[in-house]
Amino acid sequence: MSISVASSNAKQSTALFELEEAIDRTLLNVKECKTNRETAIKEIEKQECEVRKMIFETRKKVNLHLNKLEKKLLNELRSSSRTWKSKHMEIIQWLESTEEMIAKLSEQTLHMKQLSSDIQVFLGTRQVHQVITSKMESIKREIGDAKDYEMKLCINSMIKQLPNELETLGEIKVTDCNAKLDFRDPKIGQAQTRIISDTKLQVIKTFQTCRRSGPCGISSCVILPNGHLLTSQYTWDICLVEHSDTGEYIRDVPIPVFKKPYDIAVIDRNRIAVTYGEPEFLEIMNLKTCKIERRVELKDYCWGVCHENGRLYVRSGNSTMQVINLSGGKRKTFQIESNDVRDITTSRDRLYYTDNEKVYCCRLNGDKLWQFPLEGRSIEDLCSIAVDIDNNVYVLCDESNNLTYIHHNGRDSRLLLTEYDGLLEPHSLYYDREKNTMRICNRHGLVWLYNVV
Repeated sequence: MSISVASSNAKQSTALFELEEAIDRTLLNVKECKTNRETAIKEIEKQECEVRKMIFETRKKVNLHLNKLEKKLLNELRSSSRTWKSKHMEIIQWLESTEEMIAKLSEQTLHMKQLSSDIQVFLGTRQVHQVITSKMESIKREIGDAKDYEMKLCINSMIKQLPNELETLGEIKVTDCNAKLDFRDPKIGQAQTRIISDTKLQVIKTFQTCRRSGPCGISSCVILPNGHLLTSQYTWDICLVEHSDTGEYIRDVPIPVFKKPYDIAVIDRNRIAVTYGEPEFLEIMNLKTCKIERRVELKDYCWGVCHENGRLYVRSGNSTMQVINLSGGKRKTFQIESNDVRDITTSRDRLYYTDNEKVYCCRLNGDKLWQFPLEGRSIEDLCSIAVDIDNNVYVLCDESNNLTYIHHNGRDSRLLLTEYDGLLEPHSLYYDREKNTMRICNRHGLVWLYNVV
């Protein structure tokens, strides 16, 4: 076979497609590993802040305790000082009184000596002598009982030992474990890619999320980082609804603006992005506080939204995809193949979107990769789209009541579910890539949970 024959249609060959897949996977592996290590650095910085805070808190507690001990000891010192000073003051006051009395006796004796007769002096001397003798005995007794006090401090032995025994306030301990870095070999990845004819869905369970009769108007569903299911109801209930992974109702998440929520994208553990259809903006909401952190004006209807690597991809405008950098960079736009797109999703370096006729796959800058026709669809079909870890695509159509599986090459497909499998009025689809499970919600709030095998 000549090289010209062998190389015919090389640009559309499987070998070239697989080469592109291998290059893309390798680049993504490198980016994911880099992101993982950057996240590890941020985690170390977070841990450093937490340990620093613990050190400060420990020092604060020690200082507070020492302050209490110091205050208690100073109060005891003041009390002891007052007590023993009062003892001395009592003696001083008694001596001052005695001194005053003796001074008067001295004056009386001098007066008697100068003015009295010998008989009077004789008798007076005897009397004063008795008084002074008695007072001298009293002074001797008082002075003999007097005490001197010496206050000293006996430091607690533990405090004394503290400077010598306590060499550190604590110890920084570091444990290590193998990093959860998964560098998947492109060939291994291809070998493990699900074979389209073998792919099956196993029902794990079904549960009801709607708490009223009639359609709930569920337009979107996502899995939160805690494993809970969050649905948007495109109705005037004006709320998102959270359920556990087993179907138990958790709470309503109120929408601060009086608008019907259309689509949801999970940004991180606490934040989501919400679109409202005809209102020309999307909002970033904090799920913990239920408050809007940021509103992004788009100047056109805003339907499907998804998040990938710090960017929001939003279907807004005439055949236009808008790219919003959450870190505040310049907003970008690129043209897409259809103006009737309602649902979009991303997978690493690719963007997928669908109207009621085709499924489209392009790079995150808009460069077209492939498109796949959806045959036999109603013009009224509204389709939801999801992608697994191998870039295989799942398309759910509500009027046709079916789920189509499209191989990542964009050429092969098969029906996975139809109305004969009980699929009625399905409207929203979510693929959990970590657990390899799928959730389908219909208009009436019924949720099917499938295991993809």
